Amino acid sequence: MSVRKWARIRSPWLIHFNTGGCNGCDIEFVAAITPRFDVERFGIKLQGSPRHADVLGVTGPITMQITKRLVRIYRQMPEPKFVVAIGTCATSGGPFKDCYSVHGGVDTVIPVDVYIPGCPPKPEAIIYGIAKLLNKLSGSGSGGEDNGGHTQKT
Repeated sequence: MSVRKWARIRSPWLIHFNTGGCNGCDIEFVAAITPRFDVERFGIKLQGSPRHADVLGVTGPITMQITKRLVRIYRQMPEPKFVVAIGTCATSGGPFKDCYSVHGGVDTVIPVDVYIPGCPPKPEAIIYGIAKLLNKLSGSGSGGEDNGGHTQKT
């Protein structure tokens, strides 16, 4: 295993992008990064700049207004980059799916590596989804398997 791959797996830097919605997933995401849940045991660090982030965590439905901003943030991230859709709105559009100004889930605009369903998902589910992404990156996970309701694109 190369040093770069080892560092990426052991220390993923995460950036959070809120596209709108009810902010329920945002509250749970913020709870997941607090000391109570201690995501730093996985080496996860919240980063403010997309130029330094490895993982993009997206919450909320993808609206026409936010599409260009999301794509810009995604393009600013260095390769390899990974996307986690957090919550029902980010995975499918949720209750906003058929609205005139909503594209749907994140995968209608950018590729998604891990989906974390729930309205809102618990902090444990968010941590589990990110851990599954890290497992997938290390090569020890087969991806697409039954993993407690969380699906991965392979």
